[in-house]
Amino acid sequence: MAENTEQNEAKHDNSSSPGVADQEKEMATRAYEAFSSGKYDESLKQLDAMQELNKEDYKIALNKAVVEFYKSSQSTTGTLKQTLMAMKNQVHTSAEDTDGLDDVENSLLYYNQAIIYYHMRQYSEAIAIAERLYQFLEPFEEKFAQAVCFLLVDLYLLTFQPEKALHLLAVLEKLSTQGSNKNGKGESNSSNKDAANQRAEFTAMIEAAKSKMHQYKVRAYIQMKSSKACKREIKSVMNTAGNSAPSLFLKSNFEYLRGNYRKAVKLLNSSNIAEHPGPIKTGECVRCMFWNNLGCIHFAMGKHNLGIFYFKKALQENDHTCAQLGDGSSGQSKKFTGIPMCALLANKRYELLYNCGIQLLHIGRPLAAFECLMEAVQVYHSNPRLWLRLAECCISANKGGSEQESKGLPCKKGIVQSIVGQGYHRKIVLASQSTQNTIYSEGQSAAIPVASMEFAAICLRNALLLLPEHQQQDTKTENGSKSSSQSGSTESGSENSDACSGKGQDADKFLSAAPSSPLRKQEVENLRCSILACSAYVALALGDNLMALNHAEKLLHQTKVSGSLKFLGHLYAAEALISLDRISDAIAHLNPENVSDVSMGVLTSEQDQGSEKGDESVESSGKQTPLCYPSSVTAARAMMLFNLGSAYCLRSEYEKARKCLQQAASMVNTKEIPPEAILLGVYLELQNGNTQLALQIIKRNQLLPTAVQRVSPESRKKPVQPFQPIQPIQPIQLPSPFTQVQRK
Repeated sequence: MAENTEQNEAKHDNSSSPGVADQEKEMATRAYEAFSSGKYDESLKQLDAMQELNKEDYKIALNKAVVEFYKSSQSTTGTLKQTLMAMKNQVHTSAEDTDGLDDVENSLLYYNQAIIYYHMRQYSEAIAIAERLYQFLEPFEEKFAQAVCFLLVDLYLLTFQPEKALHLLAVLEKLSTQGSNKNGKGESNSSNKDAANQRAEFTAMIEAAKSKMHQYKVRAYIQMKSSKACKREIKSVMNTAGNSAPSLFLKSNFEYLRGNYRKAVKLLNSSNIAEHPGPIKTGECVRCMFWNNLGCIHFAMGKHNLGIFYFKKALQENDHTCAQLGDGSSGQSKKFTGIPMCALLANKRYELLYNCGIQLLHIGRPLAAFECLMEAVQVYHSNPRLWLRLAECCISANKGGSEQESKGLPCKKGIVQSIVGQGYHRKIVLASQSTQNTIYSEGQSAAIPVASMEFAAICLRNALLLLPEHQQQDTKTENGSKSSSQSGSTESGSENSDACSGKGQDADKFLSAAPSSPLRKQEVENLRCSILACSAYVALALGDNLMALNHAEKLLHQTKVSGSLKFLGHLYAAEALISLDRISDAIAHLNPENVSDVSMGVLTSEQDQGSEKGDESVESSGKQTPLCYPSSVTAARAMMLFNLGSAYCLRSEYEKARKCLQQAASMVNTKEIPPEAILLGVYLELQNGNTQLALQIIKRNQLLPTAVQRVSPESRKKPVQPFQPIQPIQPIQLPSPFTQVQRK
């Protein structure tokens, strides 16, 4: 879009400047014809001659800058940006303090600046300029007005403002209708041949604009998750664009949004990406998009190993494209020289690394995921969800022995540490404590980016700081316990009269989380709960019990905390209170009646998007509940009772502890009893002096009914060490957002 509009600029400047002599008009015409045919040197000669005649007209210098830019194959983006800024200062105008007349006269200068900001991904600056131009749309000729509107629509979609984009598309439709009427009336004033040429050219422009508008509408409705409206526009796209790669990519995205993953894959495979122009012409690497979209679809299907395979293919294709464009390092080029401006947006490395990191986290490779996400966070450091993912990588890489059990009975390694001696002198050494509270980065600063629990605490602190202040909300709770976006479209405001003035009332309801979709209010609160749960767990692992208690209490005081995270909040608070020797307070948290729901709900998350994206929710059908997490309310209450027994035991209330253990053991299957609960049974028998029964519990690795129910009046012997409370459960790692790079 940028190249064509800049050519239009040159034509407008050279042929339409008021007050020029006939000689200058001829020179301007020759300069434009030479520019259009690619003879840039000849065009520059004509412009130099014009500048000699009229040195005060900065528009001639503007045209010279545009021609020189095209002469360098659009690779001197930085030079053009500096030249335009100098011209802006020269005419003493700015986008903020000029009146309407100056805005109209200097519109092409502003538009060029907006185009450069657009390709340099400085979308806020580009939107500010484009919205200023939009206010003076009527004096512009139809073609230029259309270019301004299309640029602003693209910017709104890139910044996830679909309502504003739809409003502008409606304006574009009116412009097209008015232009068609004007064209029909003007035919009688010119020769038949010229009229036919003008009519054919205008008709072709209108048809191209209609096809583009339908595609933009599909992208907007996908971001709004409006399936009915999207389905209607998909039909229009297929009628106007046929089975082209853009239309098939959009239709695949629509089927993906509806959960028809197999059909989405079929549509992607049917697109002929080999015939699509390269990134130098279009600014898009369609092969990279193809592999990335396949990875996203397989992620949603729960086929994570296939997903990471496709994401790696997309990364390879992206690096290959960057090498062809002259960007030796596959990262962003700091010097915008040597790379065509239209190809600056082709590099999707950091969005793809985000994808790879989330996928690797799901398949149990937290260290590899950490490396990918650490590279992505250097660009998207203001995304609180990305910091949470980094913390989850650290937690997963340093998890303790709470998940030592597999399918079947708990592993004896969770109970017996070693066996010493033989025969009569044979001794069993029980595990004394969790190996979780270890020093992960001894002798190093906690700020060094390694997958340690200390660094996880820093990541979680960053995530909390990036969230807005907590406010009471009256919005309806959405399903899901995390940054959930399962609810339908936000269809309010598509006809907002303030859509292009930046005064939309919904603007403050979203939190920017680039490259992902903005977070709605309820999603922010869900994300806050998840961060607090992880923060409490990490603080417990680091031995910072006061901070863990603070995070757990904050979690429990959230207005719309989910049942699963509420269960974890009570457990973490009780663990911290026990470590602080506040047993009575801990017992209040361990009341089984505190648990009423432990379901993780419909786990969905906003689809993080790349540079050209549609916004979708993805159901992680392949995500399974962690083995250490209770599968039902009954199992969760049993776990609370096991911990409650530990608390009573620490207060030497052994009878209450035995009753808790007996009740909990009767509520769950033998396979679901944790090793710490078996150790509690051993401890109680040793307190009663029942050494043989304690040995039987250890050998069988299960609680014996007689051991649980038996009460011995014998004098109790003090064991070698006190029993440790059950270690905390890891925070639930919910499905994560990821990027989908999409066709326009």
